[in-house]
Amino acid sequence: MPLFLSVIKKSRANSLNRINCAGFSQGNSLCRGYIHKYNDPPVVNFLSVHGTVSGVAGFPNCNPDGLLGPVCKQLADLCGDLAYTELTQSLLFQVDYYRDPLRVNTTAYKNYSQLAQWNNEGLDGTFNQTYKDNFVKVKRFAMIKALKDTMVFPNEGEWWGHFADESQTTVLKYNETKWYKEDLFGLQTVDKAGKIVFNTTDGEHLQFADEELIWWVNNYFVV
Repeated sequence: MPLFLSVIKKSRANSLNRINCAGFSQGNSLCRGYIHKYNDPPVVNFLSVHGTVSGVAGFPNCNPDGLLGPVCKQLADLCGDLAYTELTQSLLFQVDYYRDPLRVNTTAYKNYSQLAQWNNEGLDGTFNQTYKDNFVKVKRFAMIKALKDTMVFPNEGEWWGHFADESQTTVLKYNETKWYKEDLFGLQTVDKAGKIVFNTTDGEHLQFADEELIWWVNNYFVV
């Protein structure tokens, strides 16, 4: 779960600090969870590199619509059956960000999925205003997508997109999702405020040069 944090002091008169949170792959889920649930000290900039911020819908390198489709679909179905219980959500970090588009309307997903809680997709329309308030306090979200990524599926999730509900083929861009249109956790708010920037890398998952990372930090970590 790689991620790194950098701390910026507000002032000598104020002992509180502000944080830059940079996540790589599933480390982004740690950053996102911290922002929603705590954000104290507050996150100023969130750098998400090839991240699982919108969840994943399949096993790494196993596209249900690809060459190994029949096998991958069975694996995805099995994972979906096991993912949304109180026990698995508390034991396995990876299932916390597993978002099965075929199960997002089920009671099990809405009741037990950690991602459903962050998205304010919970049971009976439960809405956590604190999660949204904490999210919109972040000054900048820098979203880096790997154009040839086969680990995060679909890789549009690295830019806050995902599969349409009930589909494993139709991919929605971030502003086409329900959570954006209804501003469930503040994504539309931060987008309209100009707080989101998008960038790409050409290769596979977590393939980027040191120079790219330095450029992201220098250009996206605003004070």
